[in-house]
Amino acid sequence: MRDCLNHRAGFDRVLMTVAATFLTVSASSALAQDQARSSAAELAIEAAIPRPEPANVPPPTAADIKLDTTATVQDNAKELGKELGKEPGKEPVKADAAPAPAAEKVETKPADVATTPASEAPKSETAKTEPAQTEPAKTDPAKADTATATPAVPVAPAAAAPAPEPVKAASNVPAADQPVADKLKDLIGAKASRHFDRKNERAAIEKFYGARDFAPVWTQGGSLTAAAKGVIARLKDAASEGLNPADYPLPDFAAATTPDALADAELKLTASMFDYARQAQSGRMHWSQVSADILYPEHPVDPSEVLAKVTTAADASAALDSYNPPQKLYKELKAKLAELRGQGNGAAIEITDGPALKYTPAGKKQAEIVVDDPRVPQLRAKLGIVENASDTRYDATVAEAVRKFQNGAEMKPTGILDDKTVKALNTPKRDKQIDVVLVNMERWRWLPRDLGVPALGDAYVILNIPDYTLKVMQHGQQVWTTRVVTGKPGQHATPLLTETMKYITVNPTWNVPPSIVYNEYLPALQQDPTVLQRMGLKLEQNRDGSVHISQPPGEANALGRVRFNFPNKFLVYQHDTPDKNLFAKEDRAFSHGCMRVQYPDQYASVLLNITMPNEKYTPERVRSMYGKSEIDLKFPTPIPVNITYQTAFVDDAGKLQFRKDVYGRDATMLNILRNGRGKDLENVVAHSQPSYSRPATTLPSGVAIANNGGGFGSSGPNFFERLFGAPTPPPAPVGRRPQRVFTR
Repeated sequence: MRDCLNHRAGFDRVLMTVAATFLTVSASSALAQDQARSSAAELAIEAAIPRPEPANVPPPTAADIKLDTTATVQDNAKELGKELGKEPGKEPVKADAAPAPAAEKVETKPADVATTPASEAPKSETAKTEPAQTEPAKTDPAKADTATATPAVPVAPAAAAPAPEPVKAASNVPAADQPVADKLKDLIGAKASRHFDRKNERAAIEKFYGARDFAPVWTQGGSLTAAAKGVIARLKDAASEGLNPADYPLPDFAAATTPDALADAELKLTASMFDYARQAQSGRMHWSQVSADILYPEHPVDPSEVLAKVTTAADASAALDSYNPPQKLYKELKAKLAELRGQGNGAAIEITDGPALKYTPAGKKQAEIVVDDPRVPQLRAKLGIVENASDTRYDATVAEAVRKFQNGAEMKPTGILDDKTVKALNTPKRDKQIDVVLVNMERWRWLPRDLGVPALGDAYVILNIPDYTLKVMQHGQQVWTTRVVTGKPGQHATPLLTETMKYITVNPTWNVPPSIVYNEYLPALQQDPTVLQRMGLKLEQNRDGSVHISQPPGEANALGRVRFNFPNKFLVYQHDTPDKNLFAKEDRAFSHGCMRVQYPDQYASVLLNITMPNEKYTPERVRSMYGKSEIDLKFPTPIPVNITYQTAFVDDAGKLQFRKDVYGRDATMLNILRNGRGKDLENVVAHSQPSYSRPATTLPSGVAIANNGGGFGSSGPNFFERLFGAPTPPPAPVGRRPQRVFTR
């Protein structure tokens, strides 16, 4: 015991052994006698052993009682035996209490341990086991010591339970559509490019179908949905919008009887819907395919928006139709296209041969003569007469419709339905007018959806080059109109564009563009050094040798008294002109590209009253500003200016009008469409940027130079600043070729 006192660790082990011995004796006595302990010795032993407090821990598991502690406990038992003066194999020290019968070793079953409540923690391994579950103990003292010493060994933490497998969320796809959804998932994940060659379209379908667990949207249980029927109907009717139905192939859902076929048909219909929405909104060909002098703002469709809009709409057909131009002039052309084709929404109508039909109105000496013929109902339908559609009489209404048709077909307008007229109604001669309408409908797709600005009552300016007219529109109505002079065909053609008019300049200075300076005026100086002086032009030569020519404000100025500024990359604008006589001509393509306005003072007052209604501008007030100094009248809100090319349009009387293809735009577009490069026509064609460089020039002797070499040099105002009196416009898209330079 001295060793134990000297070594605290040994002493602790002695106390542990004594306590374990008391516990074993107590448990053995209780199990043997199967009755309550009542002796003083037993009560003393119980009082000496601390009871464990209930622990708020999970119930022990099987892993808690399978610890391999035998070796450690046996070594401890040997050391304890040596300290007590005994060998491990000899009989242990007897307690003061009465000897108990042979101790029983209790084997604890894992199930017993697992079901023991945590709030009723046992005193020891032996005490927590039911007597009925015990077996006779073996007499090996070492094993008995091991069993009793178990509580003193630190218990390892319970083994972590294996992580449960993630539970797959329940699918929202109906059971009947699940096979198709599985096939769709495979197709979209691996073969989406087979149906969608555009990256944004592939991303859109992945997001859309992924969000709905790849459930089909066009079929349910193998049958077409209402949305699918609406989309199919709209694609079939593509011709009525001037589009080609062959560009939007329809899958055969009736023949699709397997999940693979239904999934493939699903994606094919989605792809055709994308193509229709994209081409209905932006056109079958990009405007850059036609010419370098066209510049309209882009307005591409968003495939995700198309999917969401069409699939959730109450009327999918109407939702898809909304991507066509909404403008009134476009819709009027659509109606006339149906008339030219001799159909409303049905098949083409053929007028059969027969006797000539003539209507004779009542006169002084004769009564009205109305001919009856079975072909008249077809003729009424062909000409778009809705009143008395089944009437077989060739009356005044039918005769007038025939006369209008003959006039539009460049025939003598007699109102008589003869063989020549019947042939004109039925033969491909009508295709020429149909083609002109088609390309005009195509050009409407290039224009912005909102031509005007809402803050000014949707006000805008629209100029039609082939018709040589300009109109100011507000609240959907024409406010004012005038005749204009446009650019000559070829190099000086007026460009097609949409920009915003920001201000008006009264008494403008004409800064001659480099194209006229180097291509016209400098060669003229070689012949006559005084020609510029006689024209009232001022020549300046800069330090770098370049030349600048300008004309001061005044009555003889080439820009007249007013200039209307909407800065653009083509350097064109609208302006007054001293050459008023040109407005009397039928064809008025005479300028270098700019647009001359017949009544600029009226035009200015109309625009100023739209942007500044409280100022009460009148043409007289504008003319009162005429003088020798430039005056800029800035618009608080800019007004959009749309320069268009309408060779077919419907006039205010509802009649379809055709104009000469002065720049050959119709012919170019028809040739592109007939050659058929498919979706490649939608690609942007890069053109080089127009060049406005001013190279150094050697002037002939005798030329009057205003600044005598002083000039503004390379650090002075650039050409854009001289032309518009404003900061340099942003650079144009890279790659436009220098084939157009526009001036007056």
